[in-house]
Amino acid sequence: MLRFYFPVGLAMLLAGPAHAQSIGVPGSRTLDSRALDSRVPDSRTHDLAAQSSAAEQALRPLSLPDAIRLAFERNKTLSAARLEIDAVAATIMQAGARPNPELSALMEDTRKSTRTTTYQLNQPIELGGKRSARIEAAQRAHDIAVLDFLNQRAELRAGISAAYFDTLIAQEKLRLTQDLLKLSERSSNITARRVSAGKISPVEESKARVADANARLALHQARSDLTLAQRKLAAYWGESHLDARFTLTADAAQTVPDLPELAGFTRRVSDGPAVRLARLEVERRRALARIESSKRVPDLTLSLGNKRDEEAGRNMWVVGFSIPIPVFDSNQGNELEALRRLDKARDEQAATELRIQGEAAQSYERMRNAAQEVDALRQDIIPAAESAFNAASKGFELGKFSFLDVLDAQRSYFQAKSQYWQALSNVHQAAAELDRLAGPDRTENE
Repeated sequence: MLRFYFPVGLAMLLAGPAHAQSIGVPGSRTLDSRALDSRVPDSRTHDLAAQSSAAEQALRPLSLPDAIRLAFERNKTLSAARLEIDAVAATIMQAGARPNPELSALMEDTRKSTRTTTYQLNQPIELGGKRSARIEAAQRAHDIAVLDFLNQRAELRAGISAAYFDTLIAQEKLRLTQDLLKLSERSSNITARRVSAGKISPVEESKARVADANARLALHQARSDLTLAQRKLAAYWGESHLDARFTLTADAAQTVPDLPELAGFTRRVSDGPAVRLARLEVERRRALARIESSKRVPDLTLSLGNKRDEEAGRNMWVVGFSIPIPVFDSNQGNELEALRRLDKARDEQAATELRIQGEAAQSYERMRNAAQEVDALRQDIIPAAESAFNAASKGFELGKFSFLDVLDAQRSYFQAKSQYWQALSNVHQAAAELDRLAGPDRTENE
């Protein structure tokens, strides 16, 4: 019985590899090339997909409001601006303080029988409106600190929005390059089989390998860009390293923000945070000039005391006053400096208004052009490029087109998609810049 089963088992053992080899022969007609790709995926693509899925499972979703909230809670620059408000509020309290009284004692003659002792209380009295000028200057400084805090909040919000959409777009570009790599590997496999079958030139296989290598380089670059974008976004809430990794949804990135109405936007820009800061600086400089002007009026010091005359054996009241005579120092230089700095603040305000108007006009045009580019790419260019790529791929598999035609169509298609994401990035960056320049609409808040 063993003699019978041994030849049968040996025959089955030898038939298995032969059958497997007949399936794997390049150019064999037993299996279609597309069916072979679906049944036997490339191991490198399979590993890449496994790594991507495992990485995505470890990431937590992060929305734009969550990112803004994290930054408002943890950003150190914003915290410093908040502390500056508290510090400047203390200067208002100090500016309203009046001069302290002065207690003096004077003794004449060291002999007890003829000694004269005087105790005197001196109270300086500020004249010329010095105290009110100090309070006004401190209040203007407080207003500037509050507006600077709000301005930094607006800039932080705009910066986070731009960084958030940059991360979104880098994330989508990574997915795009992953798809490109899969297509390049599939094209390389098909080209290798057709070269082995003798249907096309080996030059086509070399071109396919070059395209595959370029796709891998693009994938590494896309991963690096995504990491840098994530680090930039996480830095807004104080994470120097990506300790808490996150992922973003692409739906928000593909929603193009509305272009603001021109008249209302121009009004908001003319009263934007930077312009209001310049106006407040002019008011603060005017208050400081008032302080220096008030110093030209000398302060009065009233004196009240008691004098004990031991020789006469009696006490006497002492009443008096003193006032400086502004002969040599009338504070004219400090006053002139303050007035010139006031003129400088006015010129800086005018320059700021012109600069903000110019930046707003450029950002407005950039946003409008980018929105038109997104619309054209989304509706016309990408569908046409995708259709041409699909037709070239199918024609190459049927032997009607060369691999160079496939490469050209593939390059055009993925360049169009990459241009689409870049245009989306430009739209969101311009929108964030417009929000920063115009600030919140105060009429709507009211």
